[in-house]
Amino acid sequence: MTRYALGVEYDGSEFQGWQRLTKSGTPDTTTVQAALEGALSSVADARIDTICAGRTDAGVHAECQVVHFDSETMRSPRNWLLGTTARLPPAVCVRWCQPVAEDFNARFSARARRYRYTLVNRSVRPALQRHYLSWERLPLDADRMHRAAQHLFGEHDFNAFRTVHCQAPHAVRHLHAISVARQGERVVVEVQANAFLHHMVRNIVGSLLLVGRGERPEAWIAELLAGRDRTVAGPTAPSDGLVFVSPLYPAEWGLPTEVTLPASAG
Repeated sequence: MTRYALGVEYDGSEFQGWQRLTKSGTPDTTTVQAALEGALSSVADARIDTICAGRTDAGVHAECQVVHFDSETMRSPRNWLLGTTARLPPAVCVRWCQPVAEDFNARFSARARRYRYTLVNRSVRPALQRHYLSWERLPLDADRMHRAAQHLFGEHDFNAFRTVHCQAPHAVRHLHAISVARQGERVVVEVQANAFLHHMVRNIVGSLLLVGRGERPEAWIAELLAGRDRTVAGPTAPSDGLVFVSPLYPAEWGLPTEVTLPASAG
């Protein structure tokens, strides 16, 4: 039995999220996990189950989702990569594949996750790349949003920024970094934390938008955090603009640079 790690890229527009759906007697053709496991199983000529670094919601994309799976089938990493990608829909591909130690776990070995949220800030909605961009027609002050976001830095109870459907046993997370920057017509929010709650990034963005529009003061974000009340925070931002950039792992696992923590952070 060999354990493999994969880097998977996908456009979430066509899927109902990452996690496989269980419908009695009905094959799941609507989730990324089901598509990936179907392709891997075809290559292996045996059932393959996968574990991912972080589940994504419907409409959310991934630059490099990391998964692991076990197989007794002898295939080279190149054969896993090319054979699996050939069997996947156009919206999904495997970027890399490599064998890993048997105690590697895509979820539990990760020390951080990174997300990016991008929106177009102009009077008309976007046409090009519209599946990867959110839209805000009212002018946004990205500098105010950035300053307000710094109140979230560190380890806190993020109950004010998770959905009522979140199944996590507690809301304490360590937010390593968050930035908001304007790039022409676009406003980009980048966030890194040890882990995220359900809808956490989209709820943070939804609250920051109210600050950026001048409807709330910068200190309001700190008040929300301290109050731990989701009902008084901003709305959940649309899924379109959200990309799961990648998880990050200690260098000891020998994974590609894009998913490896810097030496000083390992």
